Amino acid sequence: MSKAPGFREKLQALYFGNDARARRFRYGLIIFDVVTIGVFLLSAVAGAHWWMIPLDLAIAFVLLLDFSARLYAEQDRRQHLLSISTAADLVVIGSLLLPFFVENLAFLRIARALRLLRSYHLLRDLRRDSPWFRRNEDIIQRTVNLLVFIFIITSVVYVTQHVVNPQISSYVDALYFTITTLTTTGFGDITLRGPLGRLLAVVIMFVGVGLFLRLLQAIFRPDKVRYECPDCGLMAHDADAVHCKHCGRVLHIRDEGAV
Repeated sequence: MSKAPGFREKLQALYFGNDARARRFRYGLIIFDVVTIGVFLLSAVAGAHWWMIPLDLAIAFVLLLDFSARLYAEQDRRQHLLSISTAADLVVIGSLLLPFFVENLAFLRIARALRLLRSYHLLRDLRRDSPWFRRNEDIIQRTVNLLVFIFIITSVVYVTQHVVNPQISSYVDALYFTITTLTTTGFGDITLRGPLGRLLAVVIMFVGVGLFLRLLQAIFRPDKVRYECPDCGLMAHDADAVHCKHCGRVLHIRDEGAV
C-alpha cells in the first residue's frame, strides 16, 4: 500500500508538477499578480482612500502565504533565499505591510510579475499550452521587462520627490515625468527638485534613456529569430543566419524577402 503524500509533497506537486492541476495553480498565481497590479494602478489614479490599507494588507497576506509555501516546498532553501527573486518578494511584502511605505514602494509589486514570467516551470507551461506564446515569447518577455523598468523608475522618482516637490503629488505625475524623460520629449513642465532630484534626473537621462531605447529596439527589432534547427534543436538564430551556429546545418529561415 503506497504512502499518502505529505503536505510538503503536495506543495511541491503544485509549484513544480507537470499535471493539469499544477498548471492551473501556477496560472492562478499569474492572474492574482495581474489583478493586484491593476488594483494598484486604479488606486494610484483614484487617490488616497480608507480602504487602501486593508486591501494592501490582504494582498500582503496572500503574498506572504505564497512566499512561505514556496519556500517550504523548495528542495534547496538556502539557494532560494539568496536569489534575487526572493529579495524582490520580500521588498514587495514589506512595502505592503509597513503603512509608511504603502504608497511609496507599492509600485515594486509589478516586479513580481516579471519573476513569475521568468519562472522555468511557468515558461514551460506557457510553451506547452499556448501556440501564441511560443510564437511571441521573446517579444512578450521584453515587453514585460520594459514595463517593469518604467514603473520601477517611476517609483524611485515618486519616493524621492513627492514630499519636496509639489509638481509630483501622485504616481501619475511621476509616471508622466518618467515617460517624457525616457522618450527625450522633455516638455519641462515638471522638473525634479533639490540636489538628489537633479542627480536622479542625470542618471535617468544618461543610463535610463539608453536602457529604455535598448529595450524598445529589442521589442521592435529583435536581434534573434526563433527557428528550431532540425538537427540540433537550437531555437535562437541571428536574423540573417544561413547556417546554425551550433551544428552548421543550412537553415531556411523565412523573412520578408523570402518567396
